[in-house]
Amino acid sequence: MNLKKELPLIAIVLLPFVYIALIWNKLPEKIPVHWNFEGEIDRYGEKIEILLIPILLPLLIYVIFLVIPKIDPKKKLNKMGNKLHTLKFLLTTLMSGLALFIIYSSQTKTSASPNIIFLFVGVLYVVLGNYFKTIKANYFIGIRTPWTLESESIWKETHLLGGKLWLIGGLMVIISALLLDEKLNSGVFLIITGIITIGPAAYSFLLFKRENKTAQN
Repeated sequence: MNLKKELPLIAIVLLPFVYIALIWNKLPEKIPVHWNFEGEIDRYGEKIEILLIPILLPLLIYVIFLVIPKIDPKKKLNKMGNKLHTLKFLLTTLMSGLALFIIYSSQTKTSASPNIIFLFVGVLYVVLGNYFKTIKANYFIGIRTPWTLESESIWKETHLLGGKLWLIGGLMVIISALLLDEKLNSGVFLIITGIITIGPAAYSFLLFKRENKTAQN
C-alpha cells in the first residue's frame, strides 16, 4: 500500500470520527438512529450507536476497496490502476459526506430529509455508471450475474448498457430530489432504482441466450 497516496483518503475516512469526538459531550444519552421514508425520526438509541455510522459508511467502503483487489481470484481489479483508486476516492468521499449529514441530523435531532439522502444516492449512481465500462470482470464490483461472470463479452456489453442506465438514472434521481416533494420523490426513486438494477441483469440473460443460440447454429 502506498501510504502517501492513501493519506488523503484516510483523512476523509476519519472526518466523521473527528466530528463525533468534537460533539460527543454535547450529545444527549438518547439520539435519533433511524428515520422513515418521510424523514421522520422513528427510533432512538444510545449515543454510542452513532459510531456505527462512520464505521458502516466511509470506513467499510475504504476497507472493502483495500481488500478486494488482493482477494480477487481473477486479479482483474489491479489492472484498473488509477481508475480503481479514483473510484475508491470518490465513493469513500461520498460516504463520508453522507455520514457527516446523518451525524449532524442525530446531533440536532432534526428530521433527515429523504431528498438529501436520495441526492447522495443519485450522485453514487452517476459515479458508478461512469465507471462501469472500465471495471474488469470480477466477483466484487459491478453487475455480477451468473451470465456476466460466465462470459467476458457479456460482462463488457452488460456494463456498457448498465453504465448508461446508471448514469441517466442517477441524474434523474438528483433532479427529482431537487424538484419533487419528499413523498412523490420516494416513489420515483424506487422506480428508477428498480429499472437500473433489473434492466442490466435481464439484458445479461438475453445476451447469454443469444450467445448460446449462436453457438448451437
